[in-house]
Amino acid sequence: MNNVWEIPEPLSTCEVQLDDDTVTTLRRHGNPEGPRLVLSHGNGLAIDLYYPFWSLLADDFDLVIFDLRNHGWNTVGSREKHNIPTLVRDQLCIFESIDRHYGNKPKTGIFHSASALITLLSSTAMADLWSSAQSSHLSAMILFDPPLCKPGNSQIEFDKAIEHAAATTRRRGYLFQTEEDFAELLSYLPGFSRVVSGVRELMARTTLRKSADEQGYELRCPREYEAQITDYFRSFSALADFETLSCPIKVIGADPTLPYAFLPTIDLGDILTVDYDFVPEATHLLQLEKPAKCVGMVRKFLEINRLL
Repeated sequence: MNNVWEIPEPLSTCEVQLDDDTVTTLRRHGNPEGPRLVLSHGNGLAIDLYYPFWSLLADDFDLVIFDLRNHGWNTVGSREKHNIPTLVRDQLCIFESIDRHYGNKPKTGIFHSASALITLLSSTAMADLWSSAQSSHLSAMILFDPPLCKPGNSQIEFDKAIEHAAATTRRRGYLFQTEEDFAELLSYLPGFSRVVSGVRELMARTTLRKSADEQGYELRCPREYEAQITDYFRSFSALADFETLSCPIKVIGADPTLPYAFLPTIDLGDILTVDYDFVPEATHLLQLEKPAKCVGMVRKFLEINRLL
């Protein structure tokens, strides 16, 4: 029998105006007296989908979660603005708003895939494009399977994987009669074969919304938007510069010995400035496949860096 993941009501919410016509909603969960963790999600997903992971942190940590623009709780806006530079600017705005609304205290960011790349870019080369108060910077980063590529022969494999992923996304079905139909479809996809019980149903509830005609359900993040961000990975993944980061950082990857379900997992063990590890027998959706293992690695990193 499947688990039924019921996401609790947030302790509080806060709307952040990202531009003239775009708003995202911060949600606070967990223990407001605990160390602060800020969390977001991968391309085409929603942070509520990661509840099997972040619920394990709720007793001890002050959790602030948010969806990327055009994802999750957010309405769908301009496709023209749905790009990596805009998402970097959004994140800097969100970090400042967290401090302003919830008080200024150290923040550890926990991000997966697309939001992990955005975090790296907002903390390195692209951060100079926008001003951001020093108090709003992250004290530490924990990045789950960011879409990165080392220069060299692996670039060819990476580019081919991006082309395949974007093309597959553009062909994906986007209208469903019921949430149950979508969850059943996921059960046939290799990328969702290892997730814990109940995640496919949670995926349906958190990444679908009622269609405009009320006759079925549609993807909250349109497939064209998701594919567009995937295409951007090719240009921006090489801009992340770990050597310039001034805060502790841990990268937790998928098992590099497994066939990859999204993009190739990059072993960063030879970069001295990065605390790198991977989760055995886990793919790109590692937080949804091995949530307890991932939380254990998060806690160990926070303890080592005296962030608990």
